[in-house]
Amino acid sequence: MKKSLMAVALLGGFASVAQAQTAVQIYGNIDAGFLKQTDKTLQIGKRAANTLGFKGTEDLGNGLTALFQIEMRYEPDTGTVENNTRPLFQGQSRVGLSGDFGMVRLGRGLTPYQEVIGSFEPWHGLTTSLGFYTDISTAGFNSAPLDNGGTGANNNRISNAVFYNSPVVSGFQVNASWATKEAISGGNAVTGIGPGAASYASGAEASANPFSVAATYNNGPAAAMLGYERNAVESKVWSAAGSFSVTPELKLMGTYSHKNDDHINTLRPVTRSWLVGATYAVGPGKVLAGYGQKHIEEAAKTKQLSLGYEYSLSKRTYLYVDASRKKDIVNVATGNLAATPTVNAYDVGVNHSF
Repeated sequence: MKKSLMAVALLGGFASVAQAQTAVQIYGNIDAGFLKQTDKTLQIGKRAANTLGFKGTEDLGNGLTALFQIEMRYEPDTGTVENNTRPLFQGQSRVGLSGDFGMVRLGRGLTPYQEVIGSFEPWHGLTTSLGFYTDISTAGFNSAPLDNGGTGANNNRISNAVFYNSPVVSGFQVNASWATKEAISGGNAVTGIGPGAASYASGAEASANPFSVAATYNNGPAAAMLGYERNAVESKVWSAAGSFSVTPELKLMGTYSHKNDDHINTLRPVTRSWLVGATYAVGPGKVLAGYGQKHIEEAAKTKQLSLGYEYSLSKRTYLYVDASRKKDIVNVATGNLAATPTVNAYDVGVNHSF
């Protein structure tokens, strides 16, 4: 009898919580396909990051809303957590408030700079190497160089941070984030290059508080952004980008980025990059095309040409095929061409969102 009463009490408590929560949504996507690139065997992999997330809001009255969002990332071919070394909620884990003042959140997520810059390349910010977001769009900038897993394992998110999104006024918005020095202090060593360059031992505390800011404009067919970010080892990047929908079918875009690594690389601190791209809708399909260059000073210019096609089977499911050629890839440590200086890559697969 006591157990039954306890169960009823627990169920009543959960019901109260459910009623208080105005809206909770489960969402995500699964992307899987065949990938082949130079010097690697054919493999089953992904074009886009695979996500499973939960987000919710609660109306607190007087125009104030509480919100949360947690998002995990996983590998489609094995079902394991992404990269096997990343946090369970690698995508994000944030809680906050929104109102007339905008939105304030605490936790882990994409930096404002990284969240915006991906909108100005043809592969809409997907993490595939056949697109431009992970390298040329940002001039190779890493938002979390001391994070667990080392350089490149998590280059666009920050932990232990506060995030602010301003209200949108006449198409303009400003987003910013600031993180504590603990934000990226638990990972691999980052060793400087050149005389006087800083070095960071494994587990070292950041030498600066990372921060990021992005100003955006979106009005009708035109969009633009200006962003700046400094990471925990005092590397800096700024970017300017824009896009314009010439017709409902054709969208043009371009990005310029400038990175400075002088705190950890005194030999070749500056990297500049640019790209131009376009998307063109044809019936239920869309053609993607882009060309870009990245130039580490006193090194060869890395060039990338990419083409892609997406075919929508429904609003939530599409097929894709991509081809990319990247040549004169540079070894950052030496300034010489990499062991495999030219990489051709291809993929074909399916993406479903829910």
